Amino acid sequence: METLSVGNVTNNGGLSAYFAEQFASLTPLGVLIALVLGFAVGLIIAFVYKKCYRGVLYSPSFAMTLVMLTLITTPVVMCIKSDLSLSMGMVGALSIVRFRTAIKDPMDTAYMFWALTMGILLGAELYVIALVVVLGIAVIMFLMTFVKFSNPNAFLLVLHYDEEAEYDINQQLRRMVKQRRLRSKTVTRSGAEMTFEVRLDNKQDLVAAMLNIDGVHDATLVACQTEAGA
Repeated sequence: METLSVGNVTNNGGLSAYFAEQFASLTPLGVLIALVLGFAVGLIIAFVYKKCYRGVLYSPSFAMTLVMLTLITTPVVMCIKSDLSLSMGMVGALSIVRFRTAIKDPMDTAYMFWALTMGILLGAELYVIALVVVLGIAVIMFLMTFVKFSNPNAFLLVLHYDEEAEYDINQQLRRMVKQRRLRSKTVTRSGAEMTFEVRLDNKQDLVAAMLNIDGVHDATLVACQTEAGA
């Protein structure tokens, strides 16, 4: 009985030492606080992305990805900052990762770096700096989107018409659209097609005005993915 008792004490002591070593630099409360703050900061970034997005199709999955990037980066930094060998191994592991998803909008890349930066700051337990940075960038993004850089939205106007109607089309565009550019023109035996890049200041019904012109068969207005709201 005494031998078993000594063995149990030894095992318990080894288990205690193991957990003590695991939580020498990280505590469950510290990890929990970092994750909660990471979730809150990620939600702020996702909210700014949603409100400031000016593309054609808003992606809720990308907004969720921003939250996950912040949450994932936070514990990684918390672990590697306390162990030099682990940090070197992590750098080596990340160096062989290849991301296949194409980023269509350069602003999406900026949001991803923003989320990663917040995760690094929170993982380093610089909580006050992280909150100041995320709120400061959020305010700047709102100002840039709604105050300074509110240029007219860019659209592609595609027209199918009879050649005799081209003069009336150009005259109507001069009256309604200040900024326009002819992108392409195709003439076939059955008619003609023109594509204009136009910038509209307000919600004027350009398509209806084009259809009211004699000889215009159809008109299509398409928002530009890379230019809308730029």
